[in-house]
Amino acid sequence: MSVAEFNVDALLPPAMAAKMESVGVKKATMPVLALFALGILAGSFIGLGAIFATTIAAGGSALPFGVKQLLVGLVFCLGLILVVVGGAELFTGNNLIVMAWADGKITTGQLLYNWVVVYLGNFVGSVATAAMLFLSTQYMKGGGQVGATALAIANGKCGLDFVSALFLGVLCNALVCLAVWLTLSARTTTDKILAIIFPITGFVAAGFEHCVANMYFISVGLFIKAGAPAAFWEKIGKTAADYANLTWGNFFAKNLLPVTLGNILGGGVLVALVYWFIYLREK
Repeated sequence: MSVAEFNVDALLPPAMAAKMESVGVKKATMPVLALFALGILAGSFIGLGAIFATTIAAGGSALPFGVKQLLVGLVFCLGLILVVVGGAELFTGNNLIVMAWADGKITTGQLLYNWVVVYLGNFVGSVATAAMLFLSTQYMKGGGQVGATALAIANGKCGLDFVSALFLGVLCNALVCLAVWLTLSARTTTDKILAIIFPITGFVAAGFEHCVANMYFISVGLFIKAGAPAAFWEKIGKTAADYANLTWGNFFAKNLLPVTLGNILGGGVLVALVYWFIYLREK
């Protein structure tokens, strides 16, 4: 490449759209085992970001609510940074594959193939990470406050009504897919990280709902509720009965189902279809 051809400027949106279309085709035709393994990695990576966020959120704080939420959102960015830079397949980000589908580059079957395999991989990775966290007893840190925070988060998520969970999911994945969209303009790893930070911090700080993050947040709460020793409950001054919303049934019916649907609408419609309409439709 000559000096005249070298360009460090970020890609502009039309080129980003073409790049996403090409990436979407590759993702939709990836071999199943590789796709599933990359899905497991992404679920684990998001789980690591959630562990970081739960630890920062634990215990009392003299900080104002918004400032604490800002810090929690900032550290949660670890998850998507690992996914994008390290390489993994995340269901919510893959809602952008809708751009390739809308342009006729992949079939509906290929789109659903990617989503189903990646979603299952994300679930396995998230729940496995939650199980490892439980077995490590890290939730006992801070006099049990890390575990108490994990329980409060999970119980709150399982207490949402369907409509609230749906629209919190819509808003969440609009921001997640915008973060992934912005990374398409990047020329360097630093560019990618900076593109991720503000949209992801924003969705976490605002309290929006992300289906893959919830696979970790709720499952770790369920593990703690079912298996924590008596010493833990004594430390936090609570009992398992104080977390009545936290059941496997509520996990799937009251959170994972509406949040997943909302994530698809937010990422697949409000981001992917909108950018397809603007930059790819006329072609």
